[in-house]
Amino acid sequence: MIKYKEYFQKMCEENKKVFDDFKFVHDLYKANKKANQVVFNEQGLVVRRIIEDWDRKLCGRMERGNNSVYSAKLSEKFWGEVRKLFPMIDFVGAIVK
Repeated sequence: MIKYKEYFQKMCEENKKVFDDFKFVHDLYKANKKANQVVFNEQGLVVRRIIEDWDRKLCGRMERGNNSVYSAKLSEKFWGEVRKLFPMIDFVGAIVK
């Protein structure tokens, strides 16, 4: 299996309860941003920290030296998998008026 997909899968397995809870809130937010933005942002911060931690685990050692370009591409692929699961993840912290 490709390394970024393996890390993504491990991350999802280890954080299943948190991700399942956030998926429910995520879908509510998708349907009505204004009414659900507070809980989406609160839970989203926790989820983003988990994802960013796993991204660092995946790419952290590569950023030094000649692999920095490869590391950036690997990180983008990892975040692509995240966005398939949570398309609105980039809106965590956004305020809808």
